[in-house]
Amino acid sequence: MTQRRPPTGFAPPDRRTATEFWVVRHGESTWNADGRYQGQTDVPLSHVGILQASSLAERLTGQHFDAVYSSDLARAFQTAEIVAERLSGHPPVLPDPGLREIDVGQLSGLVLADIEARHPDYLTALRADPWSTRRPSGESMEDLFARSGAALERLRARHPGGRVLVFTHGGVVRVAVGLALGGVPANAWTRLSVTNTSITRVLLGEGNGTLLGFNDDAHLENLIEATEADDVLGQAQ
Repeated sequence: MTQRRPPTGFAPPDRRTATEFWVVRHGESTWNADGRYQGQTDVPLSHVGILQASSLAERLTGQHFDAVYSSDLARAFQTAEIVAERLSGHPPVLPDPGLREIDVGQLSGLVLADIEARHPDYLTALRADPWSTRRPSGESMEDLFARSGAALERLRARHPGGRVLVFTHGGVVRVAVGLALGGVPANAWTRLSVTNTSITRVLLGEGNGTLLGFNDDAHLENLIEATEADDVLGQAQ
């Protein structure tokens, strides 16, 4: 019997072998609150960030995941630990440096006004080509896609047919979306707003994927508005 396909001819990933990722951006950090670029600088959660993580933990209480992974940076790992305590089986949080945010190089610790004054050529290049323009002494979105995309592929191969919870950063959330969609149209990266502790769900197979949900932050409705700006968008992350 011939397998029926959707009218578009698109064959979705086979759930028996694909991996469902719940990809979470960390809670607000102290530098988020200050409007400072941070990239791979290790900055802790703010008080608001802890409240955001606690709200997410309450929402996910009792949920089961085959594994929990996190960027090894404090703001992501701390968010992960707060949530993991409430999950079924209290799974350990496994650090993975491949899930770190984009390296912003010389921009670390600066606010946008500083960058406009010190690195105007970079900002001009970024607006013209947000995909391949590198932060001064740092990475581009293209670099981030290669690095964190490889990390997500390793996790996919490790957990076929499973459901995995990942705590990371705004740039890596965009990478997960790109993997699910088979790429993102030029300049669309700047339109993918990712709020703190939002959940993005993707199903990734070997060479294909599906976007199941994006930037779900319903658990924050009764809290202060979540931070959306980040390093990838040319604002403070």
